[in-house]
Amino acid sequence: MAGRKILSFLIKSVILGVFVAALILFLMPNLRNGQGLSTDWFSSQSVSASRHSYSQAISRSAPAVVNIYSVSIENDVGIYRSRPRERTSLGSGVIMTESGYILTCNHVVQNADSILVAVQDGQILDAQIVGTDPYTDLAVLKVKGENLHKIPQSEQPQVDVGDMVMAIGNPFDLGQTVTHGIVSRAGRNGLSNFVDFIQTDAVLNQGNSGGALVDSTGNLVGITNANFQVRDSRNGVRNVDGINFAVPYELAHRVMDEIITNGKVVRGQLGFIGGEIRGRSGVIITAVAKQSPAAEAGLRPNDIIMAINGTTLESSAKTLDMIAETRPGTQLDLLISRDGETIDITVTVAELGS
Repeated sequence: MAGRKILSFLIKSVILGVFVAALILFLMPNLRNGQGLSTDWFSSQSVSASRHSYSQAISRSAPAVVNIYSVSIENDVGIYRSRPRERTSLGSGVIMTESGYILTCNHVVQNADSILVAVQDGQILDAQIVGTDPYTDLAVLKVKGENLHKIPQSEQPQVDVGDMVMAIGNPFDLGQTVTHGIVSRAGRNGLSNFVDFIQTDAVLNQGNSGGALVDSTGNLVGITNANFQVRDSRNGVRNVDGINFAVPYELAHRVMDEIITNGKVVRGQLGFIGGEIRGRSGVIITAVAKQSPAAEAGLRPNDIIMAINGTTLESSAKTLDMIAETRPGTQLDLLISRDGETIDITVTVAELGS
């Protein structure tokens, strides 16, 4: 009796073992091919599949972002004598060409007696100021170095609200640091509007000025400039979190090209302020500066500029850009609507700031 029970137990165990083995071979085809049991079968695939990194974009752009140290000598006035004192400013810059042209902010190098550029590969280079543009707060430097890494650039980068961007710079001299955020407002690229910059919530701190704002592929979309500041109840200045600015790439590149070619940026101006008219084309003049080209030509407030050199005007911003990009000394033919009458006025463009 005991022998039958043992035999029955063994038969059941063998049948169960065969069934389990067949089930395992069915579920794991690798075992049927003699490949063995992979430990990856027990690991979770969702972690690696969902991992998202911008390291490739940073590896393309970060080597082109440099640290800038500008030194100026100031006189410290004491009770009995004045003595020189060295002041060091910290900032960042972006290598724009392999020949050594660097874009940075004007306030980083303003009044500097000497400028040092620290490249990410360890080179420490002396830099010379090629020229500056106070209106956009940009400056162009020139260095001589070996194997300089030019930042990736696109002639017309597409920047839209909601795009993810990264700011690369040297805040507080901590070394190269990357922050990220989204584009809150896409700036314009016209020479007439000097403060309509890209707005982003990517964090900028002291030392970030002049660094790179890049997109998710590592292409340069702007030169980081400043964060938004307000005065508090004690009349002190404080930063506002989440509101930071960068000069749009196309505008920064145009300024750089002008500085390299002419040593400065030349902008035209007529000396009026204008706005658009809802529901119709043209630009209405709201104010005219005294002794300006507009005043000398006889333009008045409430005049409507319908066209310039035969081109119908649809946007005040584009109109100001067109004037800013016109060489000083050029004559423009304006078609004016005044009190229901149409008149032609010729005006000569002057240089902004002259």
